[in-house]
Amino acid sequence: MPTAAHRVAVVTGGGRGIGAATARLAARRGYAVCVNYLTDGDTARQVADAIAQAGGRAIAVAADVASEPDVVRLFATVDATLGPVSALVNNAGILERQMRVEDMDAARWQRVLATNVVGTFLCAREAVRRMSTRHGGTGGAIVNVSSGAARAGSPGVYVDYAASKGAVETFTIGLAREVAAEGIRVNAVRPGFIHTDIHAASGEPDRVARMAPSVPMQRGGEPDEVAAAVLWLLSDEASYVTGTFVDVAGGK
Repeated sequence: MPTAAHRVAVVTGGGRGIGAATARLAARRGYAVCVNYLTDGDTARQVADAIAQAGGRAIAVAADVASEPDVVRLFATVDATLGPVSALVNNAGILERQMRVEDMDAARWQRVLATNVVGTFLCAREAVRRMSTRHGGTGGAIVNVSSGAARAGSPGVYVDYAASKGAVETFTIGLAREVAAEGIRVNAVRPGFIHTDIHAASGEPDRVARMAPSVPMQRGGEPDEVAAAVLWLLSDEASYVTGTFVDVAGGK
């Protein structure tokens, strides 16, 4: 693995919520950070600017992770600007309005799977091509952001989102075993009810507060709490950890 001073992290969906918290913490731990975003350039640039003002290195790069040309360009930009990537956090994800499966159309499933599953694959592929010792790389770590929905299935709410995160988890296990001998570790975090803006997209911005009584710890989580788990998985402290999941869900 590269020394801390030369580590470069790509955080997809890094402008808000868990992604922004992860980008900021990675910078504090010595990573140069690429803050990827899709449409909200202002918030992504604010995260990157705050990192720079604190003495770190960061860039904000627009790219749709569901687009293969965009992902290729994203990693080429990181190569040219920050250097070889040594850490990838596949955080970008979408969900749509709450509804039952019988009311969904195929287009919705295709949108969710394109970002949450294909996007995770594309970014991981580009990272492996750079990190793997098979390709002359020096190793690295990938952390995929799953969800407690992958275990619960999210009936009546967003089964499509839950299914996409289930696919991410299977991908995590398979890729981890595929590249374990090539200096790359692949793990995932599985957040529970976390206070982020994503719930507004489902039509229930107060979902975390409503569900808090069902959590053993009786509260929703904070993005910083998920970021801490992500950075541990990226760190040398997790050097013998691959193909596994860390639940950040208050015991649920």
